[in-house]
Amino acid sequence: MVVFWEQGYEGATLTDLTSAMGITKTSMYAAFGNKEDLFGKALERYAEGPAAYAARALEQPTAREVATAFLAGSVEASTRPGCPAGCLGVQASLAAGEVGRTVRDALTAWREEGRSRLCDRFQRAVDEGDLPPDADPGLLARYIMTVANGIAVQASGGASRDELQQVADAALRNWPPA
Repeated sequence: MVVFWEQGYEGATLTDLTSAMGITKTSMYAAFGNKEDLFGKALERYAEGPAAYAARALEQPTAREVATAFLAGSVEASTRPGCPAGCLGVQASLAAGEVGRTVRDALTAWREEGRSRLCDRFQRAVDEGDLPPDADPGLLARYIMTVANGIAVQASGGASRDELQQVADAALRNWPPA
């Protein structure tokens, strides 16, 4: 997971991956299939580990708390000590060319699923009166995802946790009132 996170899908060589796992290429193929399948397993592990903040955020009682927890989680995961800066789901696809198209498409779908889950949660907030009736759940979900993805890109460029939290806080100042 960390190798893909640091180097992206295309940048991660089989030698890098097998060295990180302490296994041979033959063992890697036997255990995981190919590099693309291994990446899928790494993304699952990432979703259950560093990116688990997204699922936890959706459980918050109000839409504003969902957005706050989501962005705070993005800041924390993107600047976690001992881990690569940024987000595996963003970093691994930024430089993907034709060779990495399948993985790039899988990451696009993964990010879209996250946006869709936010949209559904914000629609529930509209239905329950937690957001105003004229609030656009799709727009709010895309807004939060765009800010979170930007946080990841900025983190990979060296922005600090404090700087990125200020960005998250600024984004939330535009949140609609209940």
